[in-house]
Amino acid sequence: MKYNNITEAKFISRPNRFIAEVEIGDRKEIVHVKNTGRCRELLIPGCEVWLTAPGTPDRKTKYDLVAVRKSNGNLFNIDSQAPNKLVKEWLEKKDYDFIKPEFSYGDSRIDFYMEKNKLQAEKDRYLMEVKGCTLEIDGVGYFPDAPTERGVKHIRELIKAKNEGYNSAIAFVIQMEGISEVLPNIEMHPEFGIAMEEAKMAGVKVIYYTCRVEPDEVEITGMEISKLSQEIYR
Repeated sequence: MKYNNITEAKFISRPNRFIAEVEIGDRKEIVHVKNTGRCRELLIPGCEVWLTAPGTPDRKTKYDLVAVRKSNGNLFNIDSQAPNKLVKEWLEKKDYDFIKPEFSYGDSRIDFYMEKNKLQAEKDRYLMEVKGCTLEIDGVGYFPDAPTERGVKHIRELIKAKNEGYNSAIAFVIQMEGISEVLPNIEMHPEFGIAMEEAKMAGVKVIYYTCRVEPDEVEITGMEISKLSQEIYR
């Protein structure tokens, strides 16, 4: 996934979860933050950030903030739309017969539904929910960085789907380099951690997508599967 144009800036402040004030050269600019998570350990006054200008007519802000360099020197892509786009690109290179994004299941919309062995009487059916990880603590990825009742609901749906014969998986796209595993952030949202444990026990696969991150580009470089998961998604 590549951004057509990129501009370096200095982060100043984040008045609310949707916008930030940055400094481009000698001028200040209000930009849209493409991540409604807290990102408190990333968006620190004075840090380097990168912006893209999508050129959408009549929008209030010219730029989107999509990447930031953490104080430890690591580069993070924080575009919340990137994980689904990256996973779609990844899945399309695999041997699925059918891929449908935004699949309605139960009371939720699950990010991806896939099929294999479509011509057989009993085709293999897959459901995958995708989460982007932008929180790193001492070399380990964590999710979420803010409470997510929606995330818990999706996990419950995946457990239900697994019991109904689907191959269910939750996939974490790690939007930074050097991290290969994501743990539940139970201090932030204990219920999410409980739901994740229940999902693993039910046979829901937990997948980690590692990434290469540049200011103007991000791509999936590999896939790891939780030790408790069978490797049916390779």
